[in-house]
Amino acid sequence: MKFFICSLLLAGSAFAAEKWETLKTKGEPKARHEAAFVEFEGEFYLLGGRRIQEVSIFNPETKTWRSGTKPPIEVHHFQPVVYDNKIMIVCAMTGKYPKETGLEKILIYEPKKDAWSWGDEIPAARRRGSASVVNVDGKLYVIAGIINGHMGGYVDWADLYDPETGTWTQLKDAPHKRDHFQAAYLDGKIYAAGGRTTSKETGQLFDLTVPEVDVYDISTGKWSVLKRNLPTPRAGNSTAAIGNDIVVAGGESMARKEAHSEVEAWDTEKEKWHDYPSLQQGRHGTALILHENCIYTCSGSGGRGGGPELTTTERLKLDD
Repeated sequence: MKFFICSLLLAGSAFAAEKWETLKTKGEPKARHEAAFVEFEGEFYLLGGRRIQEVSIFNPETKTWRSGTKPPIEVHHFQPVVYDNKIMIVCAMTGKYPKETGLEKILIYEPKKDAWSWGDEIPAARRRGSASVVNVDGKLYVIAGIINGHMGGYVDWADLYDPETGTWTQLKDAPHKRDHFQAAYLDGKIYAAGGRTTSKETGQLFDLTVPEVDVYDISTGKWSVLKRNLPTPRAGNSTAAIGNDIVVAGGESMARKEAHSEVEAWDTEKEKWHDYPSLQQGRHGTALILHENCIYTCSGSGGRGGGPELTTTERLKLDD
């Protein structure tokens, strides 16, 4: 059985790069946001998003997009992980804004079969959407999220799900409640960066961003908080581990109507923030993929909220 670490790693501490480029591709992905972007065996899979969306599959060698099968249900607001030749969707939302609900079961996509199926049930008391999920040695860590769609109910929960046995274990709560964010794993620690506490009930959909970065040490089971906050607080961001950096890209906030284009990185060795080149097009509700010394992103929303939905694919070449 094959296990995959759900983080994006490359040797080295920090990188210099000139700028992101918008690729000329053969075809394009289906426009969407609140979706997921993940690599499997050298190809990139854009899954989910508002409405029932077919899978869009990108080959970075030929720069070609092609179509895959639609899921059995609308699924959005999730961070997928690869496990045992499957893409696992855990603690996602389904339904229409603003009263979305959390999935009752894990949703599985098998790239080799281009097929969807349902997995284990998620405990009723721990169901939520817009949580982060990372795979560390075949164990899935599920952090924070929101219970009541965009109405409210953001949580600081942390859970450990074992796909081999189907068991769920509650871990110590994170220091901060948050939703609309992603986490990344690096050197024994999980970094929960970005996000907000969404509350349509109080009219604060985008206002309450979380600048603190929470860090979970897997060996000790303890949480800590970075000594320096995320320079540009935002939600709907993409987060990835690249070399010694925890990279936070894009997002949305009340600071601007357009989606954020900032790409900021926490150097875990030097313990300070530094900048990567900004995205050509600000976007939120997507993810980052590291492939052969390049970072890729695509799709997402170009403005705060639900649009415009993008079809562009961007790439940043890294210099060692």
